[in-house]
Amino acid sequence: MVPRIRVSEAAALLGVSDDTLRRWGESGRIELHAEGRRLTVDGAELATLAREIAEESPLAAARPKAGSSARNRIPGIVTRVERDGVMAQVELQAGPFRIVSLMSREAADELELEPGRIAAASVKATTVVIETEPPRGTR
Repeated sequence: MVPRIRVSEAAALLGVSDDTLRRWGESGRIELHAEGRRLTVDGAELATLAREIAEESPLAAARPKAGSSARNRIPGIVTRVERDGVMAQVELQAGPFRIVSLMSREAADELELEPGRIAAASVKATTVVIETEPPRGTR
């Protein structure tokens, strides 16, 4: 069963306002469902819209292009770089998400990582944990 998601939560997941999501519903970009006094969206339809928005995003076009086998690429902007003798800690802001990478100072220097630089975090792991809330009614 595909879950229905409240408009406020769906808007937050897309990074838009509730009003924007309601306008998209009125224009037919996504179907809104009335459940009592609450408006909801179909989870699968929201997932499709999220992918469309990501593909249309100027950030998708701005991300560095590089050949890589990593499929989990998260574009953003470097907000902080702390270098010491051997290591560097680099912070990347990707929308509302902060990603921190520890790397060699040499790598940070070669990549010319400084605040304001557009970069992409690439994650390649054999284990990526996905968490969800318990199904409704089992809490």
